[in-house]
Amino acid sequence: MNPQAGQLNESIKAGNEHVYDMLSTLGREIYFPKVGILSQSAEATAHAKKYNATIGIATENGGPMHLNVIQEKLSAFAPKDLYGYAPPAGKPELRTVWREKMLRENPSLEGKSFGNPIVTNALTHGLSIVADLFAGSGDAVVYPDKNWENYELTFSVRRHAELVTYPLFTEDMTFNSDGLLQALLSQKDKGKAIVLLNFPNNPTGYTPGIKEGDAIVAAILRAAEEGVNVVAVCDDAYFGLFFEDSLKESLFGKLANVHPRVLAVKIDGATKEEYVWGFRVGFITYASESKDVLAALEQKTLGIIRATISSGPHPSQTFVLDALKAPEFTEQKEEKFRVMKGRANKVKALLDSGKYGDEVWTYYPFNSGYFMCLKLHTVHAEELRQHLIHNYGLGTIALGDTDLRIAFSCIAEENLEDLFDLIYAGIRDLEKAR
Repeated sequence: MNPQAGQLNESIKAGNEHVYDMLSTLGREIYFPKVGILSQSAEATAHAKKYNATIGIATENGGPMHLNVIQEKLSAFAPKDLYGYAPPAGKPELRTVWREKMLRENPSLEGKSFGNPIVTNALTHGLSIVADLFAGSGDAVVYPDKNWENYELTFSVRRHAELVTYPLFTEDMTFNSDGLLQALLSQKDKGKAIVLLNFPNNPTGYTPGIKEGDAIVAAILRAAEEGVNVVAVCDDAYFGLFFEDSLKESLFGKLANVHPRVLAVKIDGATKEEYVWGFRVGFITYASESKDVLAALEQKTLGIIRATISSGPHPSQTFVLDALKAPEFTEQKEEKFRVMKGRANKVKALLDSGKYGDEVWTYYPFNSGYFMCLKLHTVHAEELRQHLIHNYGLGTIALGDTDLRIAFSCIAEENLEDLFDLIYAGIRDLEKAR
């Protein structure tokens, strides 16, 4: 093992030995080189005032070399904020502004000890970092049966972790905190679990209420008290899109510093929150009462970034930072929120109107995010998906035998009734064909 990795591990052990026990083999071995090209370049940038022959970019006229056919399209921004490499951890001001935003939108973080957000290449990259640092072969990754399919690729296929699922909903259609607890306690012999908390949930569009959120935290705390080291990952991809009475902040705030055996990790980003999917700007943030643990985890995260993508794209970080600082930002974001809420409310009004009855489908609770799911009673989900796309020109997502995911986020409010009329007609077609 490289001595630099060993030093980081000793810092983590001294700050919280349980966090060290959570690390995968790769997590223990990774480090960000203190002596290398990047560190030498940083030293030269600070002190080499005559010539700096260290940076792997081309310069011209005192700034990054660039093509006018590109710059003329981006003339609102200075070349220095576009063409050079962003630091591996991301633009410092962007990290600061995002942290301030987190505190503003998550009051439960006040007074908690957590690190500075590290920029990732959107949320999938953040989840991949978690997998690299904490998921080893056979480690349990706990998440509900209604989930984003990419978790399997990220944690099981890439890292050979064991996937442990539990029903998302109880019979009363509330969050199944008992199921979560039992899934966590089933890992007592291993002494470790990674739990993924994705709210608003993809695919159902469900966010728990305040009492349900407290029950989730209590389940994780109970597992920790019984000897399970829990990496509690808040996948907050759709954060802020809360349309009804539900949690209005991330569980990261309540999980931060809740127990020495719980490491809270927040994965979020501008991707969906700020409607810039293709910009690929996300963040990973750790919570710990130990400053040494936070510093060491940051260095290990930078090591993963250096070994994979080197650093995130500079232009999109500049664009996001500029938007977050703009006076019109809040007003414009609220305007888009109202559009999204209007679509969600329209879907619920249609489904509750009695127009379609409840013999062909019911729907899972939804109150947030981009999606909702129908539970089909009379036809197979994949059969219906194929029928709709080929006969009605309508695209949906089939999940398992019974569930059909509808992304109301990309359908204008005035077209939603037609969409559900067509789904209903497709079901009746298939029923008649039998």
